[in-house]
Amino acid sequence: MTSYDASFRVWRGDTDGGGLEDFTVEVNEGEVVLDIIHRLQATQAPDLAVRWNCKAGKCGSCSAEINGRPRLMCMTRMSVFTREEVITVTPLRAFPVVRDLVTDVSFNYDKAREVPSFVPPPGVAPGEYRMQQIDVERSQEFRKCIECFLCQDTCHVVRDHEENKPAFAGPRFLMRVAELDMHPLDAAADAGLDRKRTAQEEHGLGYCNITKCCTEVCPEQIKITDNALIPLKERAVDRKYDPLVWLGNKITRRRT
Repeated sequence: MTSYDASFRVWRGDTDGGGLEDFTVEVNEGEVVLDIIHRLQATQAPDLAVRWNCKAGKCGSCSAEINGRPRLMCMTRMSVFTREEVITVTPLRAFPVVRDLVTDVSFNYDKAREVPSFVPPPGVAPGEYRMQQIDVERSQEFRKCIECFLCQDTCHVVRDHEENKPAFAGPRFLMRVAELDMHPLDAAADAGLDRKRTAQEEHGLGYCNITKCCTEVCPEQIKITDNALIPLKERAVDRKYDPLVWLGNKITRRRT
């Protein structure tokens, strides 16, 4: 096994501010960035705050920005960097810093609560739901999400415009709306809930300009833009501008 010394720059600080601190730390063959952060804690910076759990790319806890790119530290191998490269590790930029590499991601949980849940079909008991396999596979892709919030962090609507946060759910939760909207058993419409309308008016679908930056950073390789956001936009536009739908709404309003 070979080892070498790598140059790291790690952001240290809290809600009052902070900056990058330089470290030289040993790297062994096969290690990932999270291993190096743990070694820093053990040998040089015992008070370094970092959030992690599974170290297997499934909990989404160790999200950070590595050389400016949102990544999971546990899934970023040291072998992708040259030995001479200075590796910079900073907290997620889109969210407030708590301390060091730990950020306050409660924004995302607030947005999750704003998305109405699955509405069970009437007259069908749990365990009796039946779906075509193709429909199962369509939604299964979105259920691979580990909620690392890298897509939320890299989305420039959130990242570069703090003022957009109240009106924009972000790609992770627009993907959730899309999943429910295409679910063949979701009875939201029967309950008076129009998911396409709420996607536009309450979750900020119109803010998304499909740059695919969210898809590029997804560690589960979910095609967020192509398979969720673009189809949802198409369905929402069809719903809003379809002349037959417009006429039906006009007639309904007159009758009421």
